[in-house]
Amino acid sequence: MPAVSRHAIDDIAIITVDNPPVNALSGEVRGGILNAIEEAVADPSIAALVLICAGDTFIAGADISEFGKPAKSPRLAEVHQAMDASTKPIIAAMHGTVYGGGLETALACTGRVALPGTKFALPEVKLGILPGAGGTQRLPRVVGPERALDMILSGDPIDAKTAQDVGLVDEIVSGDLQDAAIAFARRAVGQPISRVKDRGDKIAQADPQLFADARAKVAKSARGVLAPVKIIECVEAACSLPFDEGMKAEAAALQECMESPQRAALVHLFFAERAARKIPELGMAKPRDIRSGAIVGAGTMGGGIAMCFANAGIPVTVLDVSMDALDRGRSVIEKNYAVSVKRGSFSEEAAASSLSRISYSTEYADIADCDIVIEAVFEDLDIKRNLFAKLDATMKSGAILATNTSTLDIDEIAAATSRPEAVCGTHFFSPANVMRLLENVRGAKSSPETLATAMDLGRRLGKVTVLAGNCDGFIANRMQAPYGNETDRLIEEGASLEQIDRVMTSFGFAMGPVAVRDLVGIDTSWRIRDQRRQLRPGSQPPTPLLDRIYAAGRMGQKTGEGYYRYEGRKALSDPAVEKMIADIALDMGVARKPVSDDEIRDRLMCALVNEAAKILEEGIALRAGDVDLAYVYGYGFPAWRGGPLHWAQSEGLQSVYDRISAFDARFNGSWRPSLLLKEAAEKGVWPR
Repeated sequence: MPAVSRHAIDDIAIITVDNPPVNALSGEVRGGILNAIEEAVADPSIAALVLICAGDTFIAGADISEFGKPAKSPRLAEVHQAMDASTKPIIAAMHGTVYGGGLETALACTGRVALPGTKFALPEVKLGILPGAGGTQRLPRVVGPERALDMILSGDPIDAKTAQDVGLVDEIVSGDLQDAAIAFARRAVGQPISRVKDRGDKIAQADPQLFADARAKVAKSARGVLAPVKIIECVEAACSLPFDEGMKAEAAALQECMESPQRAALVHLFFAERAARKIPELGMAKPRDIRSGAIVGAGTMGGGIAMCFANAGIPVTVLDVSMDALDRGRSVIEKNYAVSVKRGSFSEEAAASSLSRISYSTEYADIADCDIVIEAVFEDLDIKRNLFAKLDATMKSGAILATNTSTLDIDEIAAATSRPEAVCGTHFFSPANVMRLLENVRGAKSSPETLATAMDLGRRLGKVTVLAGNCDGFIANRMQAPYGNETDRLIEEGASLEQIDRVMTSFGFAMGPVAVRDLVGIDTSWRIRDQRRQLRPGSQPPTPLLDRIYAAGRMGQKTGEGYYRYEGRKALSDPAVEKMIADIALDMGVARKPVSDDEIRDRLMCALVNEAAKILEEGIALRAGDVDLAYVYGYGFPAWRGGPLHWAQSEGLQSVYDRISAFDARFNGSWRPSLLLKEAAEKGVWPR
């Protein structure tokens, strides 16, 4: 069956794309649309054309199987040129997801109608590129440059009502989409052809300050990222150049983005996210249907997890020991939704709907029939074991018992129950309603069905979900430990706090490692290290600076003093901490001296890579891509660098291994280079 077909209903040509599952713009689809348009335009019995798609969606974007390969003919721009040249109206009949090249194709039509649930987006920026088939030139002509910048720079979808309000959709239709599109097309027959490329009213008076403000915002929020800069240039060109010249500027900018290593990094993450969903060890195990959930613990983490369930349409009950605790948790949840409404990320109706799905209780009997329960209580093994024994006695047969622990042994927790096969880790990152990463952790006895259900739950919650093995810190938190240890050692040797943070923010992190500690809370960092020292004596290097800062009651931003002192949110150097550092160096017999920016970056990055390689070597992570996803979405590693292991590959695995080996020799064997990294360096690639 052809991917594109054409038939006529009276004098209206119906061009149907049928390329499941998402009607992607493959070479066959592009060629089919082009041929159908040319034939219909040449047919004197045809007065207008309707472009529609079979299945669940309009054209949802490019064909990902063509990524990184030479473009097949015809290019999408050639299809759009034929549409621009048409002497007959072409109406896009849209439903489902109109993304990327699909939206660009709709913009090349002379009219656009859509069903109410349709979503629209140009998400190319998330792959390190820009809309390269006229999106940056046509969209500003339809919705204005300000809205166009918002859509293209964010890559986020808008709904049909918003699309109609801004002029992207001419008419929202109900009932049969094809019939409505035909009726719209008939009304267009005999009217002057309105080509988007010829419109100028929305761009005629574009304010130069709009583009200056956009550049300033991008310089702050996407420091070092190429695609947003090029997107602004292209939208500005749409407002200042003739259409054909703007298209040339767009093509040149797209080529620059395509040749950038940032595109390769973001495409790596795109495919890594899809691969992470495939767990060979689960075989044919099918996930259970999660129709209700329970969260034990109404604190920041528990409330955030409850919001994730509610936002996904899953009723959830929050359990805590007292109504006071529940009232505090409820208040935080309600404030979070109020902030989201104020920012425009939630409508009042959507927020109210989510809130209605969250209930609160102090009675275990009220959660007994839930399909999954996730504990989010204090990070103490005895507390969690006692809680799981109670949950084991409470929850119905078939319920999944999940722990949100970030470091503790899943098997020790599962051993407190009579059903360890139903126990797994579901490690959310705080704030859970914002952070995209979910690490599901398999215990020694976790059943394939339990793990399949946890992975499917992550999908339903909209999380980037990876499966981790059971070890201290799992994937992301385990990687953070040597990163933090090396930060301490650099400070002791002579690097300043400000220098370390500056080097790593210049690399692309939103915050440096010292500032992150102050934000998270010194008490949190100290407690995790102290717990590790108790559970695994000798596993942690001495941390005299952290110990002294904690002992001084300096708990970070929340107390106004940590590694830095704070005036509001502004971090300032503190002589008291400088004295602590000098005293520690004296006690340790370390002669502090300047450390170069390059050494700081190399040691911190190599510490991450070496631990990440060990995680892969031990089978804690299934793939290099899973490790990259965990650190990008769990700890803010710059996505445009692809993750620690992708960064190492782009640097050259042999070069990175040699650096780690040199550090190991210099620091008396404390680095212990990963054997897997050594093997990967010899082959030049990570194992698949």
